[in-house]
Amino acid sequence: MILGHIKNLQQERGLFAPALQTGLEYLAKTDFTAMAPGKYEIAGSDSYASLSEYTTDRKESKKPEAHVKYVDIQYVISGTETVGYGDLAPGLAVVEDRLAEKDVIFYQAVPDETDFTLAAGMYAVFFPWDVHRPGCAAGDPSPVRKVVVKVRADRLK
Repeated sequence: MILGHIKNLQQERGLFAPALQTGLEYLAKTDFTAMAPGKYEIAGSDSYASLSEYTTDRKESKKPEAHVKYVDIQYVISGTETVGYGDLAPGLAVVEDRLAEKDVIFYQAVPDETDFTLAAGMYAVFFPWDVHRPGCAAGDPSPVRKVVVKVRADRLK
């Protein structure tokens, strides 16, 4: 997992694989204020963005998740949310497996889960070995506008 702020992208861009650089540059250069929620192509099926608006909720109501085919770059445009993070370990109890149709698998719980806050301008990069629980309230439930850029994991090699 990588945590960062989009304002530091120019100094840090050389640390990222080219496919991640493309996704992060898309976030840095795009004005999301006038865009409607939905899916936006960046590089065909190799990379796309999903813009959404929602209200955060109690952590207990959110399920930890992981992906196999895609890396997530989760970027908060406005609002604040707490995100749980943990290591993908053998033996995690699966609640729902939707890998075949949606590239997502949900787990019951993650041992030693760590919480962090994503505020406007911040992003988190989650790899297939990272379990994450986004959309959790940082205090009271509140509105969030967010973009998740999906980058094919095999493009990072």
